[in-house]
Amino acid sequence: MSSLTNCTDFIANVLRPNNLNSATLSTSLPFPASFNPNSFVRTPLTTSLSMDAAVSSRVRASSTIGAPNNKLEASSTGAVGANDLFIVGPGVLGRIIAEKWREEHPSSQIYGQTLTSNHHEELKKMGITPSLKETKVTHKFPYVIFCAPPSRNVDYPGEVREATLNWNGEGCFLFTSSSAPYDCNDNGYCDEDTPAVPIGRSPRTDNLLKSEKVVLEAGGCVVRIAGLYISFQVLPRVESAHIFKVMDAASLSIAILKKNLRGRIFLGCDNHPLSRQEVMELVNRSGKYGKKFDAFTGTSDPLGKKLNNSKTRAELGWEPKYPSFAQFLETL
Repeated sequence: MSSLTNCTDFIANVLRPNNLNSATLSTSLPFPASFNPNSFVRTPLTTSLSMDAAVSSRVRASSTIGAPNNKLEASSTGAVGANDLFIVGPGVLGRIIAEKWREEHPSSQIYGQTLTSNHHEELKKMGITPSLKETKVTHKFPYVIFCAPPSRNVDYPGEVREATLNWNGEGCFLFTSSSAPYDCNDNGYCDEDTPAVPIGRSPRTDNLLKSEKVVLEAGGCVVRIAGLYISFQVLPRVESAHIFKVMDAASLSIAILKKNLRGRIFLGCDNHPLSRQEVMELVNRSGKYGKKFDAFTGTSDPLGKKLNNSKTRAELGWEPKYPSFAQFLETL
């Protein structure tokens, strides 16, 4: 496969017809015996950005592509711009955020901190100045977003705390969390005001709650995004749905960053909760995929939650690109 120069090339590659035809769940997928298809998929953000738009936009190269690995300069002039953005964990979500941020702030410098240098060349081609975690950052930035998943971090709250030190207190610091901390399951209804689970219930929620606490104490904001880090585990073959879901997560994150808010928690979802079973039934009925999903292998997993983020939408003036997963499927 040829090299990809930006995240829209990546998305277009994922969504090309051959990939769409194979992007379905088969009966041989290794779901655990306890998996419950009636569990709600934490109302994932379903869609955003049409394929035409995905392949039409492009990222301009940054003037600081050649920054050395052992020292990250703020820009070619050594100055920090008012809209410069520092991304901790520039994976799929981080790259889409970078591209959308560049569209709104063409003169901004965008930086990405990674654990390894494996994808630094890709980041450079997208106009993101990469650096390793151990790189000395010589300046602080007005906009910082932490979107690295907890799976690769031994001390996740500690990593988040270190990231807050790269923020200069202007603009906004944003931490992308999960809907897991909401104390609601068994297909119950949940919104921004639903209490969080107590510390000690599970290592997963402890990790997120402690990280959120670090961010809020530093004056930053949190966005709890439904289904973002579990999507490939739950629906590992529906790549297109995941990509479009992340598009909405990116647009919501940018909406929060632009408000320059302090100490707030927001929620990202599409307000049309579906169980995993319902998701796959919609996929089958859509006729957009070459294979058909037959059945899940288990039904005893804990049920999820039905999320509603009307308050987030009202305050930020944000809406997902498509109102529901069903409407997204109609666009394929």
